[in-house]
Amino acid sequence: MNSEKTFFGHPRGLATLFFTEFWERFSYYGMRALLVLFMVASIETGGLGLDDKSATAIYGLYTMFVYLLALPGGWLADRFFGLQKAVWYGGIIIACGHFAMAIPTTEFFFIGLILIVIGTGLLKPNISSIVGGLYKDDEPARRDAGFSVFYMGINLGAFIAPLITGYLGESVNWHYGFAAAGFGMLLGVIQYRASSKYLGDIGLKPEGFDPANEKQIAFRKKVKLGIFAFLIGLVILVLLTTLGYINVDVVSVANIASYVVAATLVLFFVAIFLFAGLNKDEKKKIGAIAILLVFSAIFWSGFEQAGSSLNLFASRYTDRMIGDWLMPASALQSANPMFIIILSPVFGWLWIQLAKRNLNPSIPLKFAFGLIFLGIGFAVMIGAAFLVVSSDTVLPTWLLITYLLHTTGELFLSPVGLSAVTKLAPKRLVGQMMGAWFMSVAFGNLIAGLVAGEFDEKAIEANPSLLPDIFQFITIFIVGAGILALIFTPLIRKLTGNVH
Repeated sequence: MNSEKTFFGHPRGLATLFFTEFWERFSYYGMRALLVLFMVASIETGGLGLDDKSATAIYGLYTMFVYLLALPGGWLADRFFGLQKAVWYGGIIIACGHFAMAIPTTEFFFIGLILIVIGTGLLKPNISSIVGGLYKDDEPARRDAGFSVFYMGINLGAFIAPLITGYLGESVNWHYGFAAAGFGMLLGVIQYRASSKYLGDIGLKPEGFDPANEKQIAFRKKVKLGIFAFLIGLVILVLLTTLGYINVDVVSVANIASYVVAATLVLFFVAIFLFAGLNKDEKKKIGAIAILLVFSAIFWSGFEQAGSSLNLFASRYTDRMIGDWLMPASALQSANPMFIIILSPVFGWLWIQLAKRNLNPSIPLKFAFGLIFLGIGFAVMIGAAFLVVSSDTVLPTWLLITYLLHTTGELFLSPVGLSAVTKLAPKRLVGQMMGAWFMSVAFGNLIAGLVAGEFDEKAIEANPSLLPDIFQFITIFIVGAGILALIFTPLIRKLTGNVH
């Protein structure tokens, strides 16, 4: 390393990445907390005036593409930019996206969303790769501890952001909230550039690039030209759509996208089984991953209701008066990262203690518990919904309990799922299997947006019992998936062999 300075006993470069990720997550979750609320707000109050189905479908498509573009973002970094430049470019594009959303026109709002998706696709996968590069291969425990510090930055940014952007957006002006998210990312970019020297040469150049190879140089020029042309075409398409020259039914687009992503995942695994040269043991483990990804998609389809249907519930049906102050609905989006910060050390300690006693639950069992806790969280919302039907509004306590249960489910499933993919996949296929994991998360995010569209305000006003009915359906579906995961646990354990 270029310096002997440390950050809580870790390489100084970790501080550079910690604060970059802190501000990137601040910008992302700050904007996300406002996104659906802004889209459904009336034009008279500065919103877009969209119906619930359209707004949540856009939310689902947006969050889906955030995960999907991590795949080409990683490839571009490896082949063209290098990890460090990918993070730099990504941060700049994200900041431009937020500032575009701060301009009060529909055209700039959607252009801003596209820029944030592209920038996040470049930054998110590559900054994590740089964190791993700070450590030597023979210090896995120190690397794990470094990632724990890094993920604390994620959750601190996600916790603080909705409190600031939510107040500005809901209480002052929607576009001030988006601008605050942009300034957060701008601070992250400035900090990253100013302290990037501490990263040394980690990810400074793309792997395998030879500046003297004319064929590589020519290929790079073609790809860059193709990317530029694609972006210009995308911007033109957005402008034509928002100006009314092209009519797009966004709900239909989201439905079609869900079929495309699901079909792509199925075809991917079929191709892996047929053409990847797997032996018998590898086929079993890939089969286990495929089953786990189904449960992963179901989990995220429920968990990601936080930014859509549960956010709308907070806005419309929750009593947010604290004395004479009306708490912004988006402030409740800070609950999940707050619970993550509190509970992560508890779960880390719990797994170690259970492992010492040979009681550590298996991978599929943790998936089952994750789904069941998520489902119980929605069961709490059934009670809240019945109270809404009879008394108009409920206390925020209902949502806080739900978010606590959902966070518990997340800690059972999310880190375990990522670890399971790296453990079960053959080394030559780890990258592709991680791509499949993120596709399952993307699919779940998209379905979450489509399901949230069922919480249509006008339909619920006409038939109030629809609100508890929807929560009841989600509860039965997700708890049912958890019970199914319990039933499948012996089979999945057999497929995974001795992997825990």
